[in-house]
Amino acid sequence: MQSAKEKISNLASAAKEKVETHKAKTEEKVEKMTARTEEEKRIAEEKRRAKEAEAKMKLHESKAKHEADKLTTGAPATDGGAPMGRTAVPSYPPGGYSTRKLP
Repeated sequence: MQSAKEKISNLASAAKEKVETHKAKTEEKVEKMTARTEEEKRIAEEKRRAKEAEAKMKLHESKAKHEADKLTTGAPATDGGAPMGRTAVPSYPPGGYSTRKLP
C-alpha cells in the first residue's frame, strides 16, 4: 500500500505530465497552422510525439524516485495482522448477556 506522501507526489507528477502533454499539443497546433508544407506539418507532429514521450518518461522516473524514497525512509513494515495487545478471545460471553434476573 502506498504511503500518503508517495501517493500525493505521484499525483503531482501525473498532473505535471498532463500539463506537458497539453502544452506539446498546443505547440503542435500552432506550428501546423504556420507550416507551409506537409513536411513542416509532419515535423511538428514528430516534435509533439517526442515531447509527450519525454513527459511520460519523466513521470515514470519520478514515480520510481518516490518509491525509492519510501523504501529508504525506514517506514515500519506491517504484516497485516492484529495490533499488539489484542487477543483473539472475545471480551463478551459467547452466549451473550442474560436479560433475566438471577434468583
